[in-house]
Amino acid sequence: MKVLMPYFKRYRVDVSVALLSVIVLVFATLWQPRLLQVVMTAIIKDDQQTVMREGLLLLGLAVLGIAGGVINTIYSARVALGVATDLRSDLYAKIQSFAYADVETFSASNLVVRMTNDINQVQQIVMAGFQQITRIPLLFIGALVLAIVTMPEQWWVIVVMMAIILFASWIAVGRMTKYFGQTQQDIENVNTVTRENLMGIRVVKSFVQETNEIKKFSHASDELTAVTAKIGYWFSILMPIFFLTANLAVGVAVYLVGQNITVHPSYLAAITSFISYLMQILYAVINGGFLMTFASRAVISLGRINEVLATQPSMSYVEGDDATPLVGDISFEHVTFTYPGDDQPTLTDVSFHIAAGAMLGIVGATGSGKTTLAQLIARLYDPDSGRITIGGVDVRQIPEKALRATVAYVLQRSTLFSGTIAANLKQVRPDAELSHMRWAANVAQASEFIERLPERYEAPVEERSQNFSGGQKQRLAITRGIIANPEVLILDDATSALDAKSEKLVQEAMDRDLTATTTVVIAEKIASIIRADQVLVLDHGRVSGIGTHQDLLQTNSIYQKIYQTQKAREEAAK
Repeated sequence: MKVLMPYFKRYRVDVSVALLSVIVLVFATLWQPRLLQVVMTAIIKDDQQTVMREGLLLLGLAVLGIAGGVINTIYSARVALGVATDLRSDLYAKIQSFAYADVETFSASNLVVRMTNDINQVQQIVMAGFQQITRIPLLFIGALVLAIVTMPEQWWVIVVMMAIILFASWIAVGRMTKYFGQTQQDIENVNTVTRENLMGIRVVKSFVQETNEIKKFSHASDELTAVTAKIGYWFSILMPIFFLTANLAVGVAVYLVGQNITVHPSYLAAITSFISYLMQILYAVINGGFLMTFASRAVISLGRINEVLATQPSMSYVEGDDATPLVGDISFEHVTFTYPGDDQPTLTDVSFHIAAGAMLGIVGATGSGKTTLAQLIARLYDPDSGRITIGGVDVRQIPEKALRATVAYVLQRSTLFSGTIAANLKQVRPDAELSHMRWAANVAQASEFIERLPERYEAPVEERSQNFSGGQKQRLAITRGIIANPEVLILDDATSALDAKSEKLVQEAMDRDLTATTTVVIAEKIASIIRADQVLVLDHGRVSGIGTHQDLLQTNSIYQKIYQTQKAREEAAK
């Protein structure tokens, strides 16, 4: 509840109205049987005046109770919806503050479930709480006291009924709590399977894996169904027990009244009120049990939400709103890095320097650490040891806005967001005008297909940019990367989907228009970095060699092997 208290304070008025209205509702509910007893007594005595007067009061009390219930529902919903909305916004903002490693620790599908299903669970319990959490104890205590006052000799009937119901609830809640935690995990599993299938639908179709994917989904879905069914079984057992117990209590009370009606003739009018109070006690206990059951699930969800909110980002930036780009020279000084959870470092004792405006090519076998090195420049991760500087300043001492204004990172797997082309470009440069977009698109050779679109830069980008080919997506990603004319541009195999002619045109345009930009190019093909001022060769996370293309051909065996292999392939393809 500590997590929710700050949110409740934002809705003090709504919370107060919800609580006051539920008190009015409880008063009306409790006093109706009392008035009914008076009416029944008057009917027995044939007192028509009292019947009319108390009947009108009974009707007015019913209207008051309905009004209280309606107001309580409206304001409880406002509180629940407001708290859930604010909590979801804060959770999303917290996730945005996470470092890349933090997101990977939780996993994307896990965070999606926490932002959707877990938030919904909290919203439901807040709604139920303001409708029931005050109502149930007041109703229970009031009905208990008035039932005993109405028929004092029957107090033990109430105690026995409560004991049986509470014992059954205690056993059921204890069993169901563990199932609620498993339910959340199973929902995540279903979400993960579904997301992976839909994102990789082309692979599924290409390898005719529909049947296997259906089996995989069915397995995850069946596990969720099995746990949910177990919860349902307990509910199906509880309700009959509750009502059987209450009906037995009513039967016993009626029997005892019948046995003693000559001694206590007033019980003839009181029995109806007593039964009403018994039902109200039963209602309070049943709803209290259900509230506890749902609360146990909501507590698990709230704990999962709080786990995210309480997580401190593994990387922090120095304070400051300075967004002035730094000079683009880059230095690595004995940098070693290990991914979280790995035993062996991915990069070991890496050192090099590249001057501002120069081009650095990075080559190496798969798994040699090329992408990791690029991610360290963009500070998606921090090194375990050593120092990385841009413009002579340690990247850990650069304000976030200044770092993002300095470094642009274009990935091999181009991620475009649904919306329009212009909206994607303005993510990097919010003030970008049409002239800026055209300039960047010309450099990235994207204008060739953009200008053919009817809407041009307002053309829609569908979910996962599926309305563009791989080469078009890469060129749009490059356009987005260079539109702000960054001091450092990282191309992580960003032209792999382009044909040789298009790649050459992109390289020539960048040489012409980005003369002051330090370019870091990660490539599988030697042809992509042959013109680099320096080429860095990585081997199992270590620097095997650094120099120009010609130097490395003479001095570095790994580079020679890569070059000869690719040259042989090109000759074989002719």
